[in-house]
Amino acid sequence: MGYTDTTGVYIGAQEDRLAASNTPTSKASLGQADFLTLLVAQLTHQDPLNPMQDTDMTSQLAQFSSLEQLTKINDGVQSLNTVMGKSDLLSAASYIGKDIKAEGYKISVAEGNASTIYYGFGESVTEIFMNIYDSEGAIVRTVELGSKEAGTYQYKWDGRDESGNLVDDGTYGVGILGKDAGGKAVMVQTEISGTVDAVVNESGTQYLRLKDGRFVSFLNVKEIVDPGSTSVTDDSDTTDEAEETGA
Repeated sequence: MGYTDTTGVYIGAQEDRLAASNTPTSKASLGQADFLTLLVAQLTHQDPLNPMQDTDMTSQLAQFSSLEQLTKINDGVQSLNTVMGKSDLLSAASYIGKDIKAEGYKISVAEGNASTIYYGFGESVTEIFMNIYDSEGAIVRTVELGSKEAGTYQYKWDGRDESGNLVDDGTYGVGILGKDAGGKAVMVQTEISGTVDAVVNESGTQYLRLKDGRFVSFLNVKEIVDPGSTSVTDDSDTTDEAEETGA
């Protein structure tokens, strides 16, 4: 999601708009009035010895009626989309200042403190591996989480790579693989949490910006949660341990 600084081109853009306002425009399609004009012209200049048949007239009038109805439907859909977009924006804005949990796989690291990732299984798993990726897609850490019963769990990374060094602050991706007793891959659902501090509209989709800079789609929000239940105490004695949050 990028932003463009338009300050330097403001004057040029204003000039372009002024020039465009004085330039004749051409229509890319025919409207209802144009259709009627063509129909009247066709009737006026038709061959008296071979006039338009009633069926032809009926067919063209039917086409005109269909065109009019489709135009109204299209205008109605556009208006509905606009209203729904504004409604979604207002709904998303109500999340500002609240702690949420949403579908996602990105965690943030600031001064060695990582945010929490939540993961769950619909069945028991015998092996769980978690890979943590940097912004370039390279694996910086692989963690074995052992076996788990079906349920939901949370994990808080200690912010260190395979060599034990603290990683740079930023956003990291998490990929979790689970396997059952037969070695078959088990689907893993991941969620993230954080406090919303802004709403961003990107091409009609509302995104919630979290305080740590991550973005989540408004549509991916699962719940508004108690702040006390969305964080894990950073305890060096329990670092890199997964905790069960419920079945």
